[in-house]
Amino acid sequence: EVQLVESGGDLVQPGGSLRLSCAASGFTFVDYAMTWVRQAPGKGLEWVSAINWNGGKAYYAESMKGRFTISRDNAKNTLYLQMNSLKPEDTAVYYCVPGGTSYRGQGTQVTVSS
Repeated sequence: EVQLVESGGDLVQPGGSLRLSCAASGFTFVDYAMTWVRQAPGKGLEWVSAINWNGGKAYYAESMKGRFTISRDNAKNTLYLQMNSLKPEDTAVYYCVPGGTSYRGQGTQVTVSS
């Protein structure tokens, strides 16, 4: 059974930082590219970032470039998203998704507000 457990979300002030984690199990983590997506209140899913199987290639949505960094630890079956210079528009529930699948966990809430 595929399990994805996102964590690390919190309430943070504009300009702050957070590090999200996604613990994966139930599939061969190293065989998959991984993505982060998010869903803001009242909006659809938005692609945030992706990373290839060994972490050698990373991709970002334009509005996240230079602020977010995706990484992975295949030994720990864990995906990360370092988020800096957070803005109120980054407020959303963040999910990790194995590439090419529709699996996702319960998500972790990020709220950026003063």
